[in-house]
Amino acid sequence: MPYAVTSDNVRLYFEEAGQGTPIIFLHEFAADYTNWEPQMRYFSRGHRCIAYSARGYTPSDVPPAPDAYTYKHFYTDALAVLDHLQIQKAHFVGLSMGSYSSLQIGLNAPERALSLTLAAVGSGSDLKNLDAFRKQCQANGEQYETIGSAEVAKATREAPSRIPFLLKDPRGHADFYDSLARHDSRGSANTMRGFQGGRPSVYTLTEAIRKVPTPTLIICGDEDDNCIEPSLFLKKHLPASGLAIFPKSGHVLNLEEPALFNEMVERFVALVEAGRWPARDPRSMTE
Repeated sequence: MPYAVTSDNVRLYFEEAGQGTPIIFLHEFAADYTNWEPQMRYFSRGHRCIAYSARGYTPSDVPPAPDAYTYKHFYTDALAVLDHLQIQKAHFVGLSMGSYSSLQIGLNAPERALSLTLAAVGSGSDLKNLDAFRKQCQANGEQYETIGSAEVAKATREAPSRIPFLLKDPRGHADFYDSLARHDSRGSANTMRGFQGGRPSVYTLTEAIRKVPTPTLIICGDEDDNCIEPSLFLKKHLPASGLAIFPKSGHVLNLEEPALFNEMVERFVALVEAGRWPARDPRSMTE
């Protein structure tokens, strides 16, 4: 099995397909590398595609120490996968947790990113409710440890932002949550506490975000309530960003609307590679 090894000796399982300019896919909290299969099959026709399971998600390693799951670990892990494959620059395509890590690449290692796709980004950022959100993450971590992933999945699959997926594609929704139920409980608990409950809100990063030069596509479902305002915020402050809103859509955009997601990302990547995705023209801005 192919593994990349991080600076703290965590093995990350990855798969790759295709040839051409690299695209690396970063999954959400409730997913793993397998949930990018519709994109791996589609984009590998013209690109070298890489999907990997984050630390805490088998078949990658599940470090026992809770302090091995900070947001810094997660975004540097993506770079470790690229380093292992001797890839200097790639298009980063993330969903939710993976979008936050991709944004951190733009903030901390922009020289490694050809572009950023930030889908379903920014949940848990509301500063008014940040303390409550972090306390809930700690409680959710305890829940994973006490009742296990299978029981937690039963509740997660009926979260508001997951309902559009259920209504559109009950079979796909069921497959997704069957996979979630098999996740390592300790890894999920530590990810929930360390990454989800410890990452800075995007609203605290305004000045840094304004300096990110990387072409960026933000994608949000119009029924993913917790991500709408952060997506608008990022569109306002990321200089070279565009925003796409998917109608009647929730959080799991790459599986809920795979054809639309692939079409939108493909167009974006093609424009970036053609040098036709510039920073916003100041003449288009209102005071």
